[in-house]
Amino acid sequence: MLRFTRILPTALFLAMPASLVGAQITPASMTPPQLKTPTPLLMPKMIERILPNGLRVIFVEQHELPLVDINLVVRTGPEADPKGKAGLATLTANMLDEGAGLLDALGIAEQIGYLAIRLNSGSGFEQSSVSLHTTRATLDSALALMADVVLRPTFPQKEFDRLKNDRLTALLQEVDRGPAIADRAFNAIVFGEDHPYGRSASGTREDAETITREDVQTFWNTWYRPNNATLVIVGDLTLADAMAKATSAFSRWTKGRLPVIARVAPTPARATRVYVVDKPKAPQTSFRIGGIGVARTTADYYPLMVMNTALGASFTSRLNNNLRETKGYTYGAGSNFSMRREPGAFTARAEIVAEKTDSALIEFMKELKGIRTPMPAAELAKSKRYLQLGYAEGFESTGDIAGQIAALVPYGIPLSTLGRFNGGIGAVTTADVQRVAMRYLDPGKLAIVVAGDRASILPALQALKIAPVEVRDGKGRGVVTP
Repeated sequence: MLRFTRILPTALFLAMPASLVGAQITPASMTPPQLKTPTPLLMPKMIERILPNGLRVIFVEQHELPLVDINLVVRTGPEADPKGKAGLATLTANMLDEGAGLLDALGIAEQIGYLAIRLNSGSGFEQSSVSLHTTRATLDSALALMADVVLRPTFPQKEFDRLKNDRLTALLQEVDRGPAIADRAFNAIVFGEDHPYGRSASGTREDAETITREDVQTFWNTWYRPNNATLVIVGDLTLADAMAKATSAFSRWTKGRLPVIARVAPTPARATRVYVVDKPKAPQTSFRIGGIGVARTTADYYPLMVMNTALGASFTSRLNNNLRETKGYTYGAGSNFSMRREPGAFTARAEIVAEKTDSALIEFMKELKGIRTPMPAAELAKSKRYLQLGYAEGFESTGDIAGQIAALVPYGIPLSTLGRFNGGIGAVTTADVQRVAMRYLDPGKLAIVVAGDRASILPALQALKIAPVEVRDGKGRGVVTP
């Protein structure tokens, strides 16, 4: 082994081209690539139709590969969960492929395997969805299975009991995870528990225990209606083929009366406060800092994307560069705007080594204040190029295109918006970035949620005197004021 180690460098040297012998080699990592001007992105043609039952169909013809992706988007999700039954929308979506038509859960799984397709269902805020990925050759059988899952779910009691028990177990495990505790407390504090955004889409153990199979059936029967849905079809079809298949699969789906969901207005923070959530003996502290942000339809969408890219949405962002690369407090730090039908949360976040909790908060506040000053031209250009050059990646496959279109559906955003992204980003100026930072990131009106070992982090946070400190439980509710 020692002999081999000594011989190997000589062997490599002898194999080296003569032109490189004695040459000074500069590692590639020492010369970062230059960001080029983005080339124009040619968007695919998107065609819209409406079936007689109210189902909106969006079709994109793509013949590069014999594949088809179909996304059905129902424009309702956890925001419609009844009081005391949070988690119903997600449980309903998870139950769709546990039995449908003449097939039980095992039969559906076997059919998916036999056809070699992907069929998934899920639910997020303001939408529930069923997605299908199939080859052109198996499309008819795959679409028939998808239609059964959407239109004819049977919600077997046995499978309901299993998924409900899985949910209860997952919620029990969440109680021991600092990041999950911080997420729940932050949302409840920012929006209030009566607001849909103040609750977890999975609910609580108390909520899960009250949900019945009949609740699932009622939620599906109420909201899974063609006049509350959009069908996105992308792939190796003609328009005539796509419409014929959509009509055959979904024309018998009947319209329904859609209830009006009562809206609860959140109360914005009046002054910055630090909320400590105890996670005894936790080796790290979970930070969630922010407040109420913007809706997806905001006119400030492009400036906010650029501003947040520089602040915390890229690896070279200010937050990550400071807290990870410079200070070494965390494996990663970032920020995001949850843009929903109504204004969601702006959140800056990181999991910090516990001993540096107070130091990390100082750095967080430094960056949140600093982003409100005029952004240097080089940083502005880099942030814009980062967004523009990465945009085309979201349209590489039929599934990517279907996903991009489906993401607009819950908010009623015109399809033409997809083609305007790079131009919108390119038009953002330094003044635009500063304006939105000043408007939406006010260091004097933040909720600072810190989940960690109270005994060790509380005195240090109080000593900083950045803001009054309160202690809350894992649901964001008041415990005591230290």
